[in-house]
Amino acid sequence: MLNRKFNALPGFGLTMGFTLFYLSVIVLIPMAALFLKTTQLSGGQFWEVVTTPRAMAAYRLTFGASLIAALVNAVFGTILAWVLVRYEFPGKKFIDALVDFPFALPTAVAGLTLSNLFAQNGWLGQYLVPLGIKGAFTPLGVVIALTFVGMPFAVRTLQPVLEGLDRSVEEASATLGAGRWRTFIRVIGPTLAPTVITGFALSFARAVGEYGSIVFISGNMPFKTEIAPYLIVFRLEDYDYLSATAIAAVLLIVSFIILIGINYLEAWASRFAK
Repeated sequence: MLNRKFNALPGFGLTMGFTLFYLSVIVLIPMAALFLKTTQLSGGQFWEVVTTPRAMAAYRLTFGASLIAALVNAVFGTILAWVLVRYEFPGKKFIDALVDFPFALPTAVAGLTLSNLFAQNGWLGQYLVPLGIKGAFTPLGVVIALTFVGMPFAVRTLQPVLEGLDRSVEEASATLGAGRWRTFIRVIGPTLAPTVITGFALSFARAVGEYGSIVFISGNMPFKTEIAPYLIVFRLEDYDYLSATAIAAVLLIVSFIILIGINYLEAWASRFAK
């Protein structure tokens, strides 16, 4: 009895049963219903719906813009988390609170604000548009919106890891003659890499399913600035439920495959942190 590890939760059977029930109700059953709906289409009909030129253009913009936004958040989110953890400066708590602002702000409000900001006569657009940088009603606007909504995931995922990082390892590296960049790349980098990849994955997953913040800033122009979630809504408004379900299934499958690949990459990177 003394050798048994204390566990505050009930036994494995009860907790696992609750876990499976919860995941089934929240995740598995809705996903199964989605794929079951698509079975009303034949294989040829399904392929025809999901490979139309308009749908392919929407896929490219959705996944391409999500990938770019996630990469931007992975890089600059890491820098932001590093500054918030390692340095003390006036207004630090205010900046730290701003990181969570995209969580609290309704996405439609964010999209409307960004479109007004980057429009041709907006506060920033009036200076950027003459330079050839169009942030509204272009694919760049989609990337900006997705970067905005995904930024907290990259920062908040990395911040606790940085706070718990043992600085004595960095001091030992400096004592042995390593410079700051070498210490960061050879000592700190491998430790942070799995967490950075996790933040990237969360930011990417959030961006793929984003809708509200993009509706206003993108302009929803087919073949140019139309994302896949908007195309799904368009099909639903046209009462074409089967086509909307088919496109949603493609998004789900591709997103799942990409996330599995990212998880394997995270597992590979974690070996270098040990």
